[in-house]
Amino acid sequence: MPRSRRFPSYDRRLRRRQSRRRSSSCSSSRRRLRDRRRRQRSRSFGHISCERNGTLTDSFFRHDFCADRDAGAEQRSRRRRTRTRSYSQSRSLSSQSNCGVRAWAVKDDEEGHLIYRTGDVLQDRYEIVGTLGEGTFGKVVECVDHHRGGCHIALKIIKNVEKYKEAARLEINVLEKINQKDPENKNLCVQMLDWFDYHGHMCISFELLALSTFDFMKENHYLPYSISQVRHMAYQICLAVKFLHDNRLTHTDLKPENILFVNSEYTVTYNTEKKRDERCVLNTAVRLVDFGSATFDHEHHSTIVSTRHYRAPEVILELGWSQPCDVWSIGCILFEFYRGYTLFQINAALTHDNREHLAMMERVHGPVPSRMIRKTRSGNTLSVHWCCQNLSLST
Repeated sequence: MPRSRRFPSYDRRLRRRQSRRRSSSCSSSRRRLRDRRRRQRSRSFGHISCERNGTLTDSFFRHDFCADRDAGAEQRSRRRRTRTRSYSQSRSLSSQSNCGVRAWAVKDDEEGHLIYRTGDVLQDRYEIVGTLGEGTFGKVVECVDHHRGGCHIALKIIKNVEKYKEAARLEINVLEKINQKDPENKNLCVQMLDWFDYHGHMCISFELLALSTFDFMKENHYLPYSISQVRHMAYQICLAVKFLHDNRLTHTDLKPENILFVNSEYTVTYNTEKKRDERCVLNTAVRLVDFGSATFDHEHHSTIVSTRHYRAPEVILELGWSQPCDVWSIGCILFEFYRGYTLFQINAALTHDNREHLAMMERVHGPVPSRMIRKTRSGNTLSVHWCCQNLSLST
């Protein structure tokens, strides 16, 4: 008789063991099948399983995580590309238009000067090479004009300050009139090539010139020019000023700083007595510049014009002025060219006293004409009584 029949309890235990073996076999088969499917999915995704902390990392889970991470990175990159593209579009549109909308990358310093760097391009045309000079109005930079075959020009960038912008508009009006009256530039006034508004900065492009007559003297130890050089420069200055006066225009700010050489190349000789090198400019061709204060006859005439050293007596006495004030300035300039120092030794930074200035004039030219004294307004500090008393200073 079989053992299972003789011992029923044994038979039950046997059946349970067999059942457990079958279930264990099925579960292991299912586990192997599941692992095989996971490995296949891992290979299909091109992902290699790695082992972390001694256990097999779930390749499918890692793929999902990496896929989500890559998708997020791609989305962020797309947002960055969108921002960059929209910025570049807005920048190009703003640079092409003359409206007052400012791109966020265009910045000014606390004084209103445009902040720029070498290599910056304005209006998709003017590439900045370097700074030529700076003044109260703004800065002058050297640029490459890519619309003129890469020639170099001077670009005057006005401060983003309303009073200087208004003065620039007036200067543009004068320069346009000069270009209209003298298209071939025969009268030796600087030629305006173009102008535009760059995010609140009025910009004017000019032909590129060399050093001013003052800067050349300054770098040459204030050595005066020769008489032949002074004669040639005097002819050119008078020609340019006559052209302005013929067109009912007064410059009002003639001075050596506003008379520029076309080419300031020079030769050097050694002065054995003073033991220094001295320069001699090769070409004395000049141009008249800076028409920011130029005034037409029909326009309002401000009370005070001209730089102190070159100011005419009628301006000091507040008698009104016209073209003759330019002629006075020319005389002061020619004296400075020939002597190397100003005719009236005034420290403009320390002295603002008109009386001292007039006393210097009397010392050089004699007493102030009585007709000018009679025209002096009674409310003026330079009264007739003072002027008469001050004549003794000329002796």
